[in-house]
Amino acid sequence: MTIHSPQPGRRVQLHRALSKLGWGSRTQAWAWVRAGEVCVDGRVTTDPLTWVDLDRQRITRQGGATVSPLPMTIALHKPRGIVVTRRDERGRRTVYDLLPPDLPWLFPAGRLDADSEGLLILTNDSALAVRLTEPAHAIPKTYHVTLDAMPADEDLQRLRKGVLLADGETRPTRVRRLPSPIGIPVLEMVLTEGRNRQIRRMAAAIGHKVRRLVRVAVGAYQLGDLPAGSCRTLDAADQRQLLRRK
Repeated sequence: MTIHSPQPGRRVQLHRALSKLGWGSRTQAWAWVRAGEVCVDGRVTTDPLTWVDLDRQRITRQGGATVSPLPMTIALHKPRGIVVTRRDERGRRTVYDLLPPDLPWLFPAGRLDADSEGLLILTNDSALAVRLTEPAHAIPKTYHVTLDAMPADEDLQRLRKGVLLADGETRPTRVRRLPSPIGIPVLEMVLTEGRNRQIRRMAAAIGHKVRRLVRVAVGAYQLGDLPAGSCRTLDAADQRQLLRRK
């Protein structure tokens, strides 16, 4: 089995490269590298933290599958309390516990923290995953955010223009108030980047707490009425919707 780069010029650690490109989880990839099963440019490499250039280097695995799995992409409605990882050291349920057992290996194209819910895309199509997750492609993700109180107009403007966080200023964000039952302040926020717990940190920067966070769309593809904990397979038309910037 051989990996070729879907995106020129990317450098990544070897165990992450194997996972991102669909061989298996990072834990599995780490074990394969340690066992001497992985070669970079024809030479066995046993350090999973080795940096590789996916555009210029050839990566192979001895004893690996000779036929690549068919490309597959699914949409999952992740419930609150489910973690986006293969295995959790705290014993929490993961998104893989929700998937049918006969699926090929799929990896998440983006993340949702345990307290967040909504649309999660899983795929074995590395080129699609890159386009969905790399900030340079600026694919919008839409969230419905319930706060502890409705921000003032000037605070909404701060969110729209960009908020200074510990890891730098956020990109401009589309923000609007949503109609909601009396006393429940809900915003729609559209981001084109995906930093760790970004919306929660943005809310904290203007003095508010997030009570509920639901991703309702990736690109132009909507979560719709997919029940929590359920998934659906995406066809080519659905995948084109994922990549639309609206």
